[in-house]
Amino acid sequence: MNYFTIVGIGFGLAMDAFAVSLTSGAANAKISIRQIVKIALVFGLFQAAMPVIGWVAGDLFSSFIEVVDHYIAFILLGYIGGKMIYEAIKKKDDGHEGSANANMDNKTLLLMAVATSIDALVTGIILPMAAGVTTFGRMLVAISIIGGITFALCVAAVYLGKAFGMMLKNKAEIVGGAVLIFIGAKILVEHLFF
Repeated sequence: MNYFTIVGIGFGLAMDAFAVSLTSGAANAKISIRQIVKIALVFGLFQAAMPVIGWVAGDLFSSFIEVVDHYIAFILLGYIGGKMIYEAIKKKDDGHEGSANANMDNKTLLLMAVATSIDALVTGIILPMAAGVTTFGRMLVAISIIGGITFALCVAAVYLGKAFGMMLKNKAEIVGGAVLIFIGAKILVEHLFF
């Protein structure tokens, strides 16, 4: 089993979750440690679970998944990003500027976790060829690495976002929503044209 490849894959897969976590921290100035751990844990679990599904599904669903994964990510992230921008503008118009008390609900967190982990599903299909993950025991090691990397990067990202959000104050949700829309568009463009 090639650990170097698995670590590289882990960092690559974690980048979208990192960006979304950064956005979450920026949009919520008073985010608690409990919320930070919850965000990182959910992203880490999804990044770890999706490769297992892909690995088990293997060739059966790979062609179907590759056809729709980028559309699903684009729609979910676009919806969440648009909703963040709308709510930030609505707060500003209502005179409730700032996002200090913004809380990410569980539904939104799950949608973002799914949207950012769809690539991990496809990655699970190629893990046997790319990194020698040929047994369930090796898969457990691989997903532990991938999930652990995602968890650690998401914790760091929320803290970075929180610091960045303090500087942006009431514009953090608008910037965060735009970032989510950009990530969704990036995923769509990469799959359609590259």
